Amino acid sequence: MGHRVKTMKKPALEIEQLSFAYGKKKALDHVNLTIQPAECCVLLGPNGAGKSTLFALITRLYDCREGRIALCGFDIKQESLKALAKLGVVFQQTTLDPDLTVLQNLHYHAALHGMSRKQADQRIQQELERFEMYHRRKEKVRQLNGGHKRRVEIARALLHKPQLLLLDEPTVGLDMPSRQGIVEHVHALVKDEKIAVLWATHLVDEIYPDDKLVILHQGKIKADGVVSEVLQKTGTETIREAFSRLTEGMAT
Repeated sequence: MGHRVKTMKKPALEIEQLSFAYGKKKALDHVNLTIQPAECCVLLGPNGAGKSTLFALITRLYDCREGRIALCGFDIKQESLKALAKLGVVFQQTTLDPDLTVLQNLHYHAALHGMSRKQADQRIQQELERFEMYHRRKEKVRQLNGGHKRRVEIARALLHKPQLLLLDEPTVGLDMPSRQGIVEHVHALVKDEKIAVLWATHLVDEIYPDDKLVILHQGKIKADGVVSEVLQKTGTETIREAFSRLTEGMAT
């Protein structure tokens, strides 16, 4: 496993000079960001910082007009299908069908990715077991609590073995034990599966010391580095202080 990662030279995500505006309002301003395989990158920013716009551009919900985005070396405009095949996504709003069972939701997703029934069964069992949800596979989604729905959504995003997992505020509205569970599961995934993660949040307690931390404010990257580097550069002792220092005194 380790050898395969070493030989994969291309970054999981490469963003160069990315800008985007809604009319005259600039949402992203010359953003540059690189995420390596097996790297957990936490994108921290207040509401309106540009996090959702960035995710919409990476997933091609919006068309990237200024700048370049590549997934595992594939340009998302020139080689869209190859690029997006490397991507797993969990949006902020749940996208599971509440009237279908966990299994039905996951089989539907697997079919969209062209997986055979046998392969889908195997992958679904594997991912649900990882998230301790296999015993609930026959329950309708509406019977699950928020934390369990999130686990199912992350399991679904991993079925086709993506190399980059995007998580857009995945713990919003969850209670503390559910939040901690999701944070631990995702960090274990990076460590065990060598998958790259881009995790958007505004909650500093979801960040581990060895995570790559990117602070986004008003469409610009204010800091980019391992947590200790960001603290050193800002002359602060905690992520909360660093975040305040980089975003204070600026109109939101």
